[in-house]
Amino acid sequence: VEAITPQTLINIRPVVAAIKEFFGTSQLSQFMDQNNPLSGLTRKRRLSALGPGGLSRER
Repeated sequence: VEAITPQTLINIRPVVAAIKEFFGTSQLSQFMDQNNPLSGLTRKRRLSALGPGGLSRER
């Protein structure tokens, strides 16, 4: 009897591709500034609810 693991149930390649696409092309992701280390910390902690399927600035 073979043990069932997450690796046997889910093909990881589509998941990795979706994550790379999101962080590479999504309006919700931001590039980190290369010259300011504090900016890098700020951007790593910033989340946004704006973007595709998110909130709008209009109230």
